[in-house]
Amino acid sequence: MNATPDLPSSPRSPSAPAELAALSARLGADRGSVQGGGGNTSYKSGDDFWVKASGTWLAHAETQDIFVHLPLSGVRAAMAEPDPEAALLALAPTGGARPSIETSLHALMPQAVVLHVHSVNTIAYAVRADAETALAARLEGSNWAWVPYRRPGLPLTDAIRDALANARGTPDILILGNHGLVVAGNDYTSAEARLREVETRLALPARAPSPPDLARLVAVNDAGWTIADDPSLHAIGTDATTRAIALRGALYPDHVVFLGERAFALPDATEADSPASLRAALNLVAARGAPEPAYVIVEGAGVLLSPSLSPGACAMLGCLADVGLRLDGRESLRYLTLEDVAALMGWEAEAYRRARDATAPDPAASDSPPVPV
Repeated sequence: MNATPDLPSSPRSPSAPAELAALSARLGADRGSVQGGGGNTSYKSGDDFWVKASGTWLAHAETQDIFVHLPLSGVRAAMAEPDPEAALLALAPTGGARPSIETSLHALMPQAVVLHVHSVNTIAYAVRADAETALAARLEGSNWAWVPYRRPGLPLTDAIRDALANARGTPDILILGNHGLVVAGNDYTSAEARLREVETRLALPARAPSPPDLARLVAVNDAGWTIADDPSLHAIGTDATTRAIALRGALYPDHVVFLGERAFALPDATEADSPASLRAALNLVAARGAPEPAYVIVEGAGVLLSPSLSPGACAMLGCLADVGLRLDGRESLRYLTLEDVAALMGWEAEAYRRARDATAPDPAASDSPPVPV
């Protein structure tokens, strides 16, 4: 496992409140809410505005300085500039960490505490074609609004601005289509309680997948890849519904950013003309002119992970497995389009997040490394 990287040094600025760090660390330790470097939190007090730094992990909030301090008035002024994303980036302290790509979202929300998470229960609803109807039944009586999918950053902020303008009152719960959950409150206690209430209302049972077939994974792995030591990741290969979802495309942004558009499968050995080994499968991918996959599904057995797969990307695989096990295969799902995928893969801000993530360890990982074979 790689050592924890030092965050870039920056000029002295007010430290983030301890309550923000503690709440962020709790969220970051909950795999059902946050995976790897996903999700972000913020706090406003007067013109002081703290927001998570891009590419950092909420789980590290009490051991590293993961927050960027910005003037709230300056952030809101930057959002009105011709190139808001460049203007927001220019506000960051020289030589310091970048503010989250969702900084404008946090600044737009009027509440003091804003929590954005990639809740697997929420995502399992937010990817459905009938998401608004299904959510309305579960969230009845809550002050919530639906936000259709837009690329993270300014496009998503614009969609949220529209949702707030069309809502009755000021929503404190936002369900982001094909993305996740935002909750807000005027203090830490109310924001966290609201998040837990939404999680309770949207809780979905998860199927228990078949265990991985380690013998087959070893047998086909002639390319020195890694067998995940987290058994739950193998559900992508052993659970038919989850496998079908993974092979069909990407459902949410962090899937694309860290895992690519879709998975590649090594079919069951009984299928005619199927590659007999991982190396044969990778040669087939290369012959098609496609990039090497981040992971390969071995149908009915589990998954093999690229040796270059980052801890954050492994966490995103866990999210995919957790979401898939909460869907029964009968739902009509909305996948990200080719245009959605291209907008994410070509975005420099996401390339920055990937680069930061490549050196970040998973604080929740066991002391035992993955099984190399």
